[in-house]
Amino acid sequence: MSLHPTLQPYADAWTHSIEAISELVSPLVEGEWNRRTPCPAWSVRDVVSHVIGLDCEMLGDPRPIHTLPRDLYHVTNEQQRYTEMQVDVRRHHTAPEMTSELEYVIIRRNRQLRNESRDPGTKVRGPYGSELTLEESMRRHAFDVWVHEQDLRAALGRPGNLDSPGAHIARDYLLAELPAVVAEKSDAPRSSAVVFDVHGPIEFLRTIRVDIQGRGTLETAPALGPAAAFTLDWETYVRLACGRVTPEQVADRVKAEGEPQLTAAILRNFAVTP
Repeated sequence: MSLHPTLQPYADAWTHSIEAISELVSPLVEGEWNRRTPCPAWSVRDVVSHVIGLDCEMLGDPRPIHTLPRDLYHVTNEQQRYTEMQVDVRRHHTAPEMTSELEYVIIRRNRQLRNESRDPGTKVRGPYGSELTLEESMRRHAFDVWVHEQDLRAALGRPGNLDSPGAHIARDYLLAELPAVVAEKSDAPRSSAVVFDVHGPIEFLRTIRVDIQGRGTLETAPALGPAAAFTLDWETYVRLACGRVTPEQVADRVKAEGEPQLTAAILRNFAVTP
């Protein structure tokens, strides 16, 4: 038995991203681990700690028993407390400790993937005590690790892999969230359309059509006379959708046409990651 073909793209994307992360951080000196990343409130060390923690959870390791300090002002809810636990427990780890733990967890996860014979629909433990399918778990994980690879690249001034296997997983993951962004969160008019034209290493043209009931659907056909239209590059799309920048910070990289209140609402609600 081997990995189900449905799961292989997610395993490939994870492998590509995690090896890139390992290559990025292996030569870092102690001080570079403290560099700020675009991921709010997290340093390079924190992002790598989070990635290690994600893979430990994919392995089924028990979560650390750890009390968070009270002065973590960016931690304001239970979801953030859950996520921060794996990060804070490693905050005083040295560079060699970080890289050796990362390498060890990569070895363990590669072994796990080689022996993975479960069906994609198998229910597994998800974050925050949830339950989800193995396929959804691996899809989210491939997306998360690629996004954090990009956080590290931004912090270290090493851009790249914007068209890697993980980038394609991220494109599909983020596009699946667009109908809710436009129709529900931004309250786009019923029987209207909103167009997104994205260029760069990954290119696509997508339309969100809002029906008479106010439900949004994702389509590849362009719309004539849309209520709003956005033209932007792929990197900016990712940074906005992942909450790494505000619309104001990238105003010069986003061309927004249409009713100003609607375009502002869509950009304001564009971030879909917690």
